[in-house]
Amino acid sequence: MIETLFHAYTPLVIWTGLGLLLFRYIPVDFPKLLSRFLYWIGIPLQILVLARQSDFSGAVGFTPAIAIFVLFVSTSLAWLTWLLLRWLSALHVKKQYFQGKNSLVNLFLLNVNSLKRSSQGSFILAAMLGNTGFVGLAMTPALISTDNNNWAVLYSVTNNVIGTYGFGVFIASYFGRSDQKNHWWIQLKDVLTVPALWAFLIGFFSRSISLPETVESGLQTAILGVIASALLLVGIRLRSIKTWQSFELALIPSLLKVVIVPMLIGLGASFFGLSGDPRLVLVLMSGTPTALSVLILAEIYELDRDLLASGIAITSVGLLLMLPLWLAWFS
Repeated sequence: MIETLFHAYTPLVIWTGLGLLLFRYIPVDFPKLLSRFLYWIGIPLQILVLARQSDFSGAVGFTPAIAIFVLFVSTSLAWLTWLLLRWLSALHVKKQYFQGKNSLVNLFLLNVNSLKRSSQGSFILAAMLGNTGFVGLAMTPALISTDNNNWAVLYSVTNNVIGTYGFGVFIASYFGRSDQKNHWWIQLKDVLTVPALWAFLIGFFSRSISLPETVESGLQTAILGVIASALLLVGIRLRSIKTWQSFELALIPSLLKVVIVPMLIGLGASFFGLSGDPRLVLVLMSGTPTALSVLILAEIYELDRDLLASGIAITSVGLLLMLPLWLAWFS
């Protein structure tokens, strides 16, 4: 298990660290250009290969349904938590309910009160979407039997296709625009025109078509480049953060992402009689760190990039702390 996590996290440390180092020497527009490349070319290519190589036999109806339910729970908790924070912030400003001019609670609530609409979208995305592809699928082979690996693959595909490029794009599009410019058909258009969704359909229906070995190996190499580029973007955005306020706010969706939601899923699975590897897969996948793709959506739809970059960093560390507990309680 330790060796598996080491291999999963080594690229994260290397490429994110490179992004931190290169921040001073890159053009200002480079992060946005890199995000657009990943959104239109890199991620669709990754999804196409995943769709072609995945085995969709087995618990096809059951596993995706659970993955969608987890997305719903995560989104609902994040939305309710945000509303609670805004209410406490408004109460604090109006009635000076919390004493201590320089107290941490006071400063935090003042920070929440000053946040824009785009920060709410980032707050929800940080708690909602997990890195089930890069981190999740790297962990599960060492922790579960091969007979149950299909649970992890199906969960990851559902999270990427329906979660990130379905629900995720809808939320990013909604909070990336002002109330005056928002109409439901705009969000629907954004979702239907996501290149990753079309790439998945092409990959799914072309599984029976064999490609030359050189093409297959080239696609695998390209995917490694896509992952490296996404991690590079995370490092650049982490280096651009100038204050600790985004880290403070990111602690809350990070707590939901790697502690609260996987705990609820594990207890819920136990209540309905699920145990062993299938239960552990659901806990692991629902508790993976915040997905790298949320930072790409933030660049495309002008959301709060600092909050999402902070969330990715915090949840990546949080996974290492929570993993022993999940194994002890739910394996």
